[in-house]
Amino acid sequence: MAQAFASPGKYIQGYNELARIGKHAASFGSSALVLCSRARLHDLQDIIADSFKNAGIQAVFEPFGGECTKQEVERLRSLVKNHQSDLIVGLGGGKAIDTAKAVAYHEKTPVVIVPTVASCDAPTSSVVIFYNEDGAFQEALLTRRNPNLVLVDTRIIANAPVRLLVAGMGDALATYFEARTCVQAHRRNLAGGTFTLASYALAELCYRTLLSDGLPAVLAVQSKVVTKALDNVIEANTLLSGIGFESNGVATAHAIYDGFTVIPGARRMYHGEWVAFGTVVQLVLENRPRQELDEVLGFCRSVGLPTTLKDLGMENIGRDQLLQVAQAATAPKESIHNEPFPVTPDDVVAAILVADALGREYRGTVDKD
Repeated sequence: MAQAFASPGKYIQGYNELARIGKHAASFGSSALVLCSRARLHDLQDIIADSFKNAGIQAVFEPFGGECTKQEVERLRSLVKNHQSDLIVGLGGGKAIDTAKAVAYHEKTPVVIVPTVASCDAPTSSVVIFYNEDGAFQEALLTRRNPNLVLVDTRIIANAPVRLLVAGMGDALATYFEARTCVQAHRRNLAGGTFTLASYALAELCYRTLLSDGLPAVLAVQSKVVTKALDNVIEANTLLSGIGFESNGVATAHAIYDGFTVIPGARRMYHGEWVAFGTVVQLVLENRPRQELDEVLGFCRSVGLPTTLKDLGMENIGRDQLLQVAQAATAPKESIHNEPFPVTPDDVVAAILVADALGREYRGTVDKD
């Protein structure tokens, strides 16, 4: 099997960089459909419109419907045709970004991605995650088309809620451990081949960056300032994790998130918060050393990531519901099957319960100290 490495055409990260989006995007098109989450449309539209005007780009702004569904993609495709747009710009969080990528894929246009939070690793990848109208995971679309440009304005990230940055660290936390599993099991990555030395090195760098700069980055966002530590974590959450998961592969941690989406109450938590807990579940499933588990639990505890079912609002979940989660997490096409051994629903239930117990034990030990 050939090696494959996927990445965006260009990645730009800087303070107040959104004001220069016109300059950066001018080579991709002259008529842009700008898809933006409703929460950010009001305060970002004028910045983008002025920059596009100076660059000679016409822009139509459209609020995102709120869920990355096939219906929303079709609605936006009709707008692209009506306005004869030759460039898609996606602003917002992961679901708005994935929707923009899907529209650009189907319409065969370039796409510029502007994450307004560092809450996940969707911005750089070619993968689109579709959900049902009720928010349950539906399927993944592997477009094999990475964004032409990812533009990250660190000022915007620093002024977003700190919980979103922390959720992004939870998503990025899984990158190295899932990459390691896929590499050791010789699994195909999401880029269509096997890992490269570069992709695996980036996945490991992602984890090391979180350990060294995670807490200082949280403190920076709490003060709404940009520091070097925050710069590093934004890059880890967005670029290192994005390339790391796509060019190495994913495993149990993300399957646990997919599984829990079948429980309506679980959707109150962010994707990365579930993935962080899923990382602990994966380490239990793989019977990794306790020292490694303690390092991950300690990191989660330091930045405020959940480590128990209670942290996730699931303290009253019963065995029957956990079995539903486990059955969804072990569906035939789920990433949990990238593990180097067969995984059954009973295995998943056991790993979830032990991960929860370890989280409670670790918290009790730390609190006593």
